[in-house]
Amino acid sequence: MTTQPTTWPRQLRLPGQAAAPEGPIDMQTMYLMHHAFRRDLDAFAGAVRSTPAGDRRTWKALADRWELFAAVLHKHHLAEDDHIWPALVQLGTLEDIAVLEAMESEHGEIDPLLESCAAGFRRLARRADEDARAALAVRVCAARESLRRHLAHEETEAIAIIQRLIDTARWAEIEAGIGKGASLREAVRTVPWVGYGVPREALERVLRDVPTPFRVIWSLTRRGFARREARTFRFA
Repeated sequence: MTTQPTTWPRQLRLPGQAAAPEGPIDMQTMYLMHHAFRRDLDAFAGAVRSTPAGDRRTWKALADRWELFAAVLHKHHLAEDDHIWPALVQLGTLEDIAVLEAMESEHGEIDPLLESCAAGFRRLARRADEDARAALAVRVCAARESLRRHLAHEETEAIAIIQRLIDTARWAEIEAGIGKGASLREAVRTVPWVGYGVPREALERVLRDVPTPFRVIWSLTRRGFARREARTFRFA
């Protein structure tokens, strides 16, 4: 059973987001992650087009940065496949289950695209290769379009199912399961990545809502992260 609409949170809306279904669950964290995924793939697409094939130092930085993006996305998808979708399948209609199965299937389509891009970045980090750069540009654009479609599908349909079927107590249990075993090192790596490029008004809201340790991590890491981003994507 869900709470009355008058108590529902105001959902976060960020650039590129397809929808923000109303309901009892504050999906702020989900939308922040989606914003970061979209932001990254736009930046990578621009960098691959513009970075000189012979600038191995920059390609090494791009290869390392792609590893961060892919690792966070992989963990995000695992959390959905292992914790969120199974909880919904137990409660949903046949139509709901079809949407959730599509979510998992789309994850399986995205993973090979990510690995093919990783291989392209590693190749260019080793040696200049214009053909490899051209091929990587195609792969990154394919990954971007595939993930864009998936995120829009999730935001319009899967999150609407969450809002209809899950109450705040059950959602807290799911989030606790997802966060179990998370380390400080992981938080230090992820917090500045999530917050980078979030519009000021939205970022101020997020910082008011998150626990103090995350605000401290953001304060200590955001400038260094921004400097590294500027170097890595300087040709984008």
